Amino acid sequence: MTTRLFKALLTSAVVAVSATGATTFATSAAECIAPANPGGGWDFTCRQIGKILFDIGAVDKPVQVTNMPGAGGGLAYNTVVSERGSDEDLIVAASSATTTRLAQNAYAGMTADQVRFVGAIGADPGVIVVAADSPHQSLGDLVEAIKADPGSVAFAGGSAVGGFDHLKPLMILKEGGFTDITKVKYIGVDGGADAITQTVGGFTQAMTGDMSEVVSFLANGDIRVIAVLTDERVPGFDDIPTAKEQGYDVVAVNWRGLYVPKGISDAKFDEWAGKLQQVADSAEWAQAMKDNGLAPFTKVGGDFQSYVDGLVTEINAMSKELGVLQ
Repeated sequence: MTTRLFKALLTSAVVAVSATGATTFATSAAECIAPANPGGGWDFTCRQIGKILFDIGAVDKPVQVTNMPGAGGGLAYNTVVSERGSDEDLIVAASSATTTRLAQNAYAGMTADQVRFVGAIGADPGVIVVAADSPHQSLGDLVEAIKADPGSVAFAGGSAVGGFDHLKPLMILKEGGFTDITKVKYIGVDGGADAITQTVGGFTQAMTGDMSEVVSFLANGDIRVIAVLTDERVPGFDDIPTAKEQGYDVVAVNWRGLYVPKGISDAKFDEWAGKLQQVADSAEWAQAMKDNGLAPFTKVGGDFQSYVDGLVTEINAMSKELGVLQ
């Protein structure tokens, strides 16, 4: 996206925010930017975390929420980097989509090191799924089948080629010693339900997606989840093994979290990390996760920044191999 278009979008967003009266709040209150319209994941992150921060006394005033849609999160990112790079009262909702887009240069040359990623406290776990009657009984079976004959297994997923669903099985295969990822078949369809239909119907041999997309199909007995891509097994789905315990050290989740401007002090960064940890530890957040189908995924401060750095590097390298990036 060109700088001129970013500026035009930014002007529109500022006008929209002013029109809603968001600027009438006390300037000392913390603000959370949701880089999208009301509704959806980023808006949920700002509103739920912001509400709980106030409810548990982590902040002394209600957190303002400013919706700033545009460029798939790029407008908000550009605004933070260019206009509010040292604002210590600003937090911004982020997810796996944020880091994937940064890794793939989707934000007009902006890079992940221009902000600081403060933490994630919940996630929709990534999964690898096969049909109920599939001969592949484990993740290892599937990996070995691909290594023996890459053309024998095709994955279906709800993201486009090069998107996060596509990258999940490629991360696993790399861990398994298979490096020629361009030979892995992937079909991008319109959402997780369509990807499962492709797999149950035998058009593909596996589905790559998120836990929330497969729960009803799992309950109906249409599929088997052969791996969940989390550090530990997901509560409520304790019979599904992680990729890690099957020998593939891959954690790939659609995490929900925050970033902050790069120019804030280390002390303020640590303070925000601590506040986010307070939310993660609260009964209110546990209920919010239960109500919205999220699994525990808590990484804050330097631990989360290191995770993001590694993820961006890995996705960037794979995107180049796939031809998504030059």
